[in-house]
Amino acid sequence: MASSQQTRTKATLAAAEATLAKALAPEDIRTGDFVTPLHVVAEIPSYYWFSESWSLPADQPVRIRLTSSIDGLPLKVQSLCLPFVLVKQATGEGLTLDLRKYQLARLDRRYAKRAWKAYKKRRPKKHA
Repeated sequence: MASSQQTRTKATLAAAEATLAKALAPEDIRTGDFVTPLHVVAEIPSYYWFSESWSLPADQPVRIRLTSSIDGLPLKVQSLCLPFVLVKQATGEGLTLDLRKYQLARLDRRYAKRAWKAYKKRRPKKHA
């Protein structure tokens, strides 16, 4: 039976190994960073809201922050031209993100490299 001291030590070690993704301002993103989308912003016309108390003009969009469908997926920053960021996926595919729609977070490098390796597809070798 494990003593409470051993249990506390294991819990402390597990907490010490945990890292946090850091939300980034657009100007904090650098080439070579591993990032992932935290949130994506969707704009919906205000006339979709069926509330009598809604006071926005019909042509004004309503912005809604949603969780990204690719959150946690490591993306490597290739190039920047704000508000656009060119990223590379582990599969080798490129993707352009518009920072007016995406909130990015920097991933811990150790986590990102492990996740990158896990997502990377084996490419068939070409014979010369």
